[in-house]
Amino acid sequence: MNPKPDYVRKKFAPQLDKTLKNALAHRIACEFPRIGGERMRALCAEIILEVIDQHLRRREHVQHGQVCWTAISLNDPPARHKRIRDTELVPVVLDLSTPADIEAILARVRPRERLLRKAIRLCEQAHQQGALLSDSDLAELLATNNSYVGSLLATHERQTRKVVPRRATLHDVGTALMHKRIICWKRYAEGKAPDQVARETHHSLEAVDRYLADFDRVRYCKRLGMDQDKIAFTLNHGPQLVAQYLEIDKELESSDAARPNKN
Repeated sequence: MNPKPDYVRKKFAPQLDKTLKNALAHRIACEFPRIGGERMRALCAEIILEVIDQHLRRREHVQHGQVCWTAISLNDPPARHKRIRDTELVPVVLDLSTPADIEAILARVRPRERLLRKAIRLCEQAHQQGALLSDSDLAELLATNNSYVGSLLATHERQTRKVVPRRATLHDVGTALMHKRIICWKRYAEGKAPDQVARETHHSLEAVDRYLADFDRVRYCKRLGMDQDKIAFTLNHGPQLVAQYLEIDKELESSDAARPNKN
């Protein structure tokens, strides 16, 4: 005996298939007919929805004064000819305006100091969420010039000997030299172990070891009487990088803190 047909299910169950996932799967099938069967198309649709979900924030999840920004992943450093479109992007939520910012205005804090505080806060918040902001990101967020905000942060790093976690320092983008100077200073002037230096400068231990090794090689070549060009040729480094390490060595020597065997 045949079961009684469920006309309600027959008429209304198809409504459950009216989803964005199925719409994406259908479009994928139309645009890329050779991509695979139904399961493959459904998987592609799920991946697309996952990316969308990561990059969008519901209105109730972003509070007053906050902004959603797309930054570069902390774990995806740059490479030669690597474009932003080929880089892992991470959406972050940043506090663009806080009560402390308003209090600073009321307290007549200088605009330069207020801008610095904001820039540091934004960099640290992005870093905590697994991403890095560039000077261009900060310039756009803070409506200022990228060279100005970069110079502001570099001056702060020089004065405090603390690295602000941004792309110029942790990804070594641009001509920023401050993080190399701070790493070498903490190691040779303050006598801190490489692992401690790594923690304090937001770098990996491998990166710290690489910077210190490069600095030691440049310093050794200098003491052998080599000039900048010969050091660059011998170590297969760019002249600009060698010049940076020579500048750091000069600063350490002038402070009477350069001791190669200092622990």
